[in-house]
Amino acid sequence: MNTISRILITGGTGSFGKALVARVFEKFPEIERVVVFSRDELKQFEMAQQFPPDKYPNIRFFIGDVRDADRVRRALEGIDTVVHAAAMKQVPTAEYNPFECIKTNVMGAQNLIEGIMDSDVRRVVALSTDKAAAPINLYGATKLCSDKLFVAANNMKGKRDLRMSVVRYGNVMGSRGSVIPFFLDRRKTGILPITDPRMTRFNISLPEGVDLVLHALEKSLGGEIFVPKIPSYRITDVAEAIGPDCKKPIVGIRPGEKVHEEMITQSDSPNTLECDGCYVIVPSLMGVRHEASLQKFAVHHNGHMTPEDFRYSSGKNTEWLSVDQIRQLIVQHVDAQFSV
Repeated sequence: MNTISRILITGGTGSFGKALVARVFEKFPEIERVVVFSRDELKQFEMAQQFPPDKYPNIRFFIGDVRDADRVRRALEGIDTVVHAAAMKQVPTAEYNPFECIKTNVMGAQNLIEGIMDSDVRRVVALSTDKAAAPINLYGATKLCSDKLFVAANNMKGKRDLRMSVVRYGNVMGSRGSVIPFFLDRRKTGILPITDPRMTRFNISLPEGVDLVLHALEKSLGGEIFVPKIPSYRITDVAEAIGPDCKKPIVGIRPGEKVHEEMITQSDSPNTLECDGCYVIVPSLMGVRHEASLQKFAVHHNGHMTPEDFRYSSGKNTEWLSVDQIRQLIVQHVDAQFSV
């Protein structure tokens, strides 16, 4: 599939959705329709100022919630490509309102899958998170469930050319609610709270996240989880990069947080391929069929199996961002006016 004609983006008014829409219009200037599906009318209105109808006559803003199966089905009419970015993702909010998170992240995913099965959609990519690997919080657990739903849905497609895959990556630099915008806002108070001085996280920019999704749409056979090779940072280095003169009290880890994040667990390693620029976790099958399936995916993605004890953790990464690199990335991706 070398082109996209009619794409639906759930959660399309978020940071990722806006970046994806911009890239889609850039890469596919003749695209027939781009449908931004979300539940916030104000965010849709604001996004319409960025993509005005006179310049982008093929964009559609579609109010709806993935919890509403009928509305999801209506949004899928005539669509050939779906990127699923809608999620309830704030960890403390999910811990306090667990079933609300389940309704959006798990039941919403299933609503979308069932609608896709009754549509003409051909390619689907669902966004995941590093918190879905060995989850300890409800948000991560719901995203693991969502990942499993999309991977398993490939078993129900019959003979049609429908390929559903997942993209899993770490903290998106500058996304709403993430640590860098939080520190940028708090540095004017002179205090940057550190949860744990040992804490590390993966880091990816919005353009890199968009590129990975487009790669998955292009290359997926169906059922893969794509994991990018990206650097880590230490939370203490982020604080130093943003507010070297600020006080940095240790406030303790919030409920549901880890010191280090994983994107591939040791249990995933028997099904994981190392490829150029990313890892690919392939779906599990039984017995001899699984070996043949592994070989098929390895040839298609030009990859090789990872070691049996392989795991991909932010704390054991081989690539790290320095304080200066973090500052450069903030200027490039978050705040062009940033300075220390």
